[in-house]
Amino acid sequence: MEQEATYRGTVYPWQCDHVGHMNIMWYVGKFDEANWNLFARLGLTPSYLRSSGRGMAAVQQNITYKRELLAGDIIEIRSVLLEVREKSIRFRHEMTNAETGEIAATCEITGVHMDRELRKSAPFAAAIREIAMKHLAEPAEA
Repeated sequence: MEQEATYRGTVYPWQCDHVGHMNIMWYVGKFDEANWNLFARLGLTPSYLRSSGRGMAAVQQNITYKRELLAGDIIEIRSVLLEVREKSIRFRHEMTNAETGEIAATCEITGVHMDRELRKSAPFAAAIREIAMKHLAEPAEA
């Protein structure tokens, strides 16, 4: 499955650190915004999460930084679903400099579906799981 764009934006000067490139806290924030767009495509919309008493929690996040991003750079994040389990999903984001096409960073996250009242993991509803399975990437060949 082709990765879908889940975020588009720009790097603002106030997001840059003392050496002039986007600070790591903003990479995390932009990846987080991509999470919510990916979740919505899977049926984990804000209205679903509110009405069902469910939520999503990241339990593991691994970021690899490949190229710096500077103030004014336009970025795009594309996301792919790697794994669907009963109560969790694993997905990868790829952040690129939209002008050059260079990959700036990648982020792989494991997220758990939660019952917000019980504060425990909960199985995905059948309808959500069905949608997620349709978005699942093909297994990589060895």
